[in-house]
Amino acid sequence: MDIQHRHIEVFRAVMTAGSVTGAAALLNTSQPTLSRDLARLEQLLGYALFERERGRLKATARARALFDEVERSFQGLGRVIERAEALGRDADAELSVLSLPALSHALLPGALAVLLERHAGVRVDITPAEPPLLDAWMSEQRFDLGLAEQATPLPGVRVEPVLEADEVAVLPAGHALAGRERLALQDFAGQDFVSLAADDPYRREIDARFADAGVARRLRVQTHSAVAVCELVRAGLGLAIVNPLTAAACANAGLVVRPLAISIPYRVSALIPLHRPAQPLVDSLLSALRRERPSASSQSA
Repeated sequence: MDIQHRHIEVFRAVMTAGSVTGAAALLNTSQPTLSRDLARLEQLLGYALFERERGRLKATARARALFDEVERSFQGLGRVIERAEALGRDADAELSVLSLPALSHALLPGALAVLLERHAGVRVDITPAEPPLLDAWMSEQRFDLGLAEQATPLPGVRVEPVLEADEVAVLPAGHALAGRERLALQDFAGQDFVSLAADDPYRREIDARFADAGVARRLRVQTHSAVAVCELVRAGLGLAIVNPLTAAACANAGLVVRPLAISIPYRVSALIPLHRPAQPLVDSLLSALRRERPSASSQSA
């Protein structure tokens, strides 16, 4: 059997137009040429596709069944072509981001707003995760980009700096220390203090700073979440030291944010998989992330 693509195009045109004349117009060809191609298709198939009645064509049951299959094939080809064209326009592109929960809350929203404004057809999937799961998934090349704090080297992953700023103090509105422009470690002496969880690296660094300064706090509440720390402080359960991104995102009525007299650096790193096909949008998102900065004026009372 030597059925060619043009034979199927002729058949589809005849079925769509309902006549040889209409099909010839659709294909911009002559009626005799089209009739010869249609007759050749029927000869190759070994059965008639149309009944001829006084110069008109009437599709047989076999023709209708074949037309259904042809339409499914053409629709599938159309989807392939649309997808190929869309990929060239970044339309329908997908970007998968694995992020610490605090960063998906306080850093990503502003950067994503910039990215999606520039690339209207892009879809972004954000998965929050904590170490060691975050580290394992990035090493397994599951995501286009990872965002972490104080990232350590991981197999199959390149680490790039994104942001560095200082940790800040958060206080409930109306607290006696809220009137100060910045807080020294000694200001926390004897104060109720809301801490991050004991295994958090920033918790360990903060505790070490207070120990070195000989300052004792009342440690009665702790949590894994910096957002929860801010809400506990807002409720009047104590003072705290948190990352500046979460503090800026949570700062509004009832919560005061103040800089510290000492520097406790807070760092955000990008984790880029080395063995996953490169996603061009990663660079655009990183550029937007690097422009995000905690607002120095987010000191709400």
